[in-house]
Amino acid sequence: MKLASPLLLFACAMLPVITTAQQSPARAGQTAPLPAVLYTATPVYESVAALRGGERFPRGAQLMLLRSGHAAPFVTGFAATADASISFDGKTVLFAGKQNGGDPWQIWIAAIDGGVPHRVLFAPTDLIRPLWLPAGRIVYARRTPEGFALETAALDGSAVQKVSFVPGNFIPDDVLRDGRILFESGFPLGSGTTPELYLMYADGSGVESVRCDHGSARAHGREVRSGDIVFTHGQKLGRFTSALANEAPIAAPVAEYAGDIAELNDGRWMVSVRKLGAKHFAIAVLKPGAPVATTVLSEPSRDLVEPVLVAARDTPKHHPTALHNWATGNLLALNARLSRSGNLAAAPVSVRAEGLGAEGQVMDLGTAPVESDGSFFIQAAGDRPLRFILLDAQGRTLRQEHGWFWIRQGEQRICVGCHTGPERAPDNRVPQVLLRTTTPVAMTGNPGGAAAGGH
Repeated sequence: MKLASPLLLFACAMLPVITTAQQSPARAGQTAPLPAVLYTATPVYESVAALRGGERFPRGAQLMLLRSGHAAPFVTGFAATADASISFDGKTVLFAGKQNGGDPWQIWIAAIDGGVPHRVLFAPTDLIRPLWLPAGRIVYARRTPEGFALETAALDGSAVQKVSFVPGNFIPDDVLRDGRILFESGFPLGSGTTPELYLMYADGSGVESVRCDHGSARAHGREVRSGDIVFTHGQKLGRFTSALANEAPIAAPVAEYAGDIAELNDGRWMVSVRKLGAKHFAIAVLKPGAPVATTVLSEPSRDLVEPVLVAARDTPKHHPTALHNWATGNLLALNARLSRSGNLAAAPVSVRAEGLGAEGQVMDLGTAPVESDGSFFIQAAGDRPLRFILLDAQGRTLRQEHGWFWIRQGEQRICVGCHTGPERAPDNRVPQVLLRTTTPVAMTGNPGGAAAGGH
């Protein structure tokens, strides 16, 4: 079910440029000098390995800093470094690093102008892809027995908060200017194998697909200055634009794109691209819609990926949490018949909720009536996997979710319809279920579960 927060109802002409880490990178076809850039150099880059719980850099990685035409390692004394994220004032870098070869990835921080890095977080397992949040916090992915989970923490490593709550792998991609976290996971959420892009607030509430036109793999999304989210399908680029319900294609040279777009001040994009038939990814500059991309950084034996501009940027809006101190959350569906995949011809008369038990078994959480206008109001256990099945009068399945989502403890959410998409606005009417009762049906898996929450 597609749920929305009540707070937001909402080619490739590759020039032969060969460099090494010890040489200043050659530059060709430039209309303006390159700004300072951090990027990751690695012998082998597996771009979506983390979505399978694997290692993106199986033979190590090294953060490189290009400045004034010269490329050099950003930090020394580390066995591996990657995943650079620049602070909003452009002066400090978060990165994932292994100080020794046998260490797990940990999160470190260092000044862009030098100084000794210090560790932000320590864990006995991998911590990857750190990103800056407002109010002195960060978001990152932690390896767990169930996959990479999303967490946030303060810069001093305190106040760690888990913000993803279903099994699977969740990798942060960006923090949007409106304060939401853009992340990728499999579709259906967490359980599928096709990469897809999702959004949630910084407290883990309001989780939803960016768009519901699911199809080919979408990964490595970044927000550009227009507010669009640019991502890769692998051999092509796409974008989400606010006014469009479906993704829009981007005219770009035919090549393999590793994602993580960096936007230059003149509107061009810095991208990691591998020409068809080439062995390694290189950094190229591309003007959206142009038929060619100009290589600006390459090495003969390493992939160059994850370009990040070293520059100040706007601080995203801080999202003040609206969660209540409850163990449960409330969910109101306005019309369960509505769906982007086709409205139901038959009227559902009930909805069944399912969850996952401690051993991973599917649990029946009970049923609730669906009103004649398609509305229902239920209460579910917070921070637990959840999905819905719509039933007819004979108890037969009319439509069901195949993946899972979660509602945070103390969250109150409204959805327009089942998988309607974020572009669908609700009708201006009071749902019949609220005319009948303002008490949600408890579907928490616990007798008397409604008493644990609020309504």
